[in-house]
Amino acid sequence: MNKPRLYSGMQPSADSLQIGNYIGALMQWRTLQDENEAFFSVVDLHALTQPNSPSELRQKTRRTAAQYIAAGIEPSRSTLYVQSHVPAHAELAWILSTITGFGEAGRMTQFKDKSSRYGADATNVGLFTYPVLMAADILLYQTDLVPVGDDQKQHIELTRDLAERFNSRFGETFTMPRPVIQKETARIYDLQNPTSKMSKSAESDAGVLWLLDDPKATAKKIMRAVTDDEGSVRYDREAKPGVSNLLVIYSALTGREMGSIEDEYAGRGYGDFKKGLAEVVVGEFEPVRTRALELLDDPAELDRALGVNAERAAAVADRTLADVYDKMGLLRRV
Repeated sequence: MNKPRLYSGMQPSADSLQIGNYIGALMQWRTLQDENEAFFSVVDLHALTQPNSPSELRQKTRRTAAQYIAAGIEPSRSTLYVQSHVPAHAELAWILSTITGFGEAGRMTQFKDKSSRYGADATNVGLFTYPVLMAADILLYQTDLVPVGDDQKQHIELTRDLAERFNSRFGETFTMPRPVIQKETARIYDLQNPTSKMSKSAESDAGVLWLLDDPKATAKKIMRAVTDDEGSVRYDREAKPGVSNLLVIYSALTGREMGSIEDEYAGRGYGDFKKGLAEVVVGEFEPVRTRALELLDDPAELDRALGVNAERAAAVADRTLADVYDKMGLLRRV
């Protein structure tokens, strides 16, 4: 039997991924690639909605791809490619935009949040149509499953609406994708502001654990993480957000139950707990960091691998796009 087809991706929006990306995406992807026919993309077209210099964007794209591979997303087992290397993404996004309602796109929560924060003049049309491009990313590959955070669930609902609308108007074309929502307990918060989600775009670097950070810098950030005055290592998201966040990280990286970790550090205070966590995080990150830097030392070979995978992705995407063009009545080039 054929394996279910899976698609996911991340923006190259920083020089390094952070621990939330690692736990919330890469660790899941590593497992899912064995159970599914997986397509993983570095979504550089999405990154154009934010200002980047050309050289920075190229560097971030390579560095993101290298971290995918170093974390266990293997180009020989998954189709790992750069979004802009497959032109069908942008082409299908235009097609889907013609069947997307203006009000429908305007109701997307992320766009509303950013446009209200920065104002209409500072918000580009690409950000408005971002969910339509995301829908194209998914539908191009006749995707069955899409692993996403719960903050992206609305975008998957739009994708399903557009697939259903196209199928209804033009005939059965797209597979109806289903979201695979990560568990709430896998959400990672800023070490200095544990009520805010950890983000690559955080205002301060002090609360972010970067995958490519020097191990000493990583350990130092953990030792300085915000906790509370109580002194007991226990999970309580409302009363103890800082300690709870550290427990989530510890549990996610070790696979241990939270209660087991609480028992180990009962009566020992936050210093010992943070030291133990620092050892866990550094131990997990260091081989990934070393491998990623090795890959980046040979950019030509990295680019070659990405190119081979892009050809594989394009073979699937182009078939879908040709079917879409035919069903919409676009004249074939001869």
